Amino acid sequence: MDDRVLDVTGLRAGYGPAEVLFGVELHLARGEVAALMGRNGAGKSTTLKAIMGLLTPRAGSVRFAGQEIAGAAPFRIARLGLGYVPEERRIFTDLTVAENLEVGRRAAPAGRAPWTPERLFEFFPNLAEMRHRRASAMSGGEQQMLTIARTLMGNPEAVLLDEPSEGLAPVIVEQMAEAVLRMKAEGIAVLVSEQNLDFAAAVADRALILEKGTVRWQGGIAALEADEDVRRAYLTV
Repeated sequence: MDDRVLDVTGLRAGYGPAEVLFGVELHLARGEVAALMGRNGAGKSTTLKAIMGLLTPRAGSVRFAGQEIAGAAPFRIARLGLGYVPEERRIFTDLTVAENLEVGRRAAPAGRAPWTPERLFEFFPNLAEMRHRRASAMSGGEQQMLTIARTLMGNPEAVLLDEPSEGLAPVIVEQMAEAVLRMKAEGIAVLVSEQNLDFAAAVADRALILEKGTVRWQGGIAALEADEDVRRAYLTV
């Protein structure tokens, strides 16, 4: 049986007159972690935004859980079970941790144990210790964990995760990696936009490399680690 939860074919998108994506193709299976890699400006964040409906595709197909979602409103896509963790975090800084989690609450599909604050506090012990703290008083890494936890409160089938390790202390990056692996263990598919090869290697099953809005290479993460020519051509600055 086909276990794909996300299928993207021929995706084209851009901003104003500038086209950024030129026929991006990718897929994601249940419980799989795929790393979308590439240099700054390659189109990684644009790909996630176009999938999530934050940017209207100019062409192509985006199918999630068997439904065509290209051009759909982001809230409708979220209701289908696709979660999105933006690079900018976008938490509610005037609300507490617990209140932020309640904002993201959505009923779980039938037959699946729902994500609750209690489960998430086991998942993210740091958040448990500050459940009554306003988000404005949290560090950047803590806010990133809160954003992921709030997304999980929506009981998603898959999560789009944009640059989760950027600008964070190594100890927080390790916690981020652990969070992604726990999502994978729960059967959640994760597409993570990432420049950090060490982070990608710690969490991903395979990698896709974007350059100038096109997938130039894809394969197992171990193959990428072993191929210096590919890394030099598409990842090094």
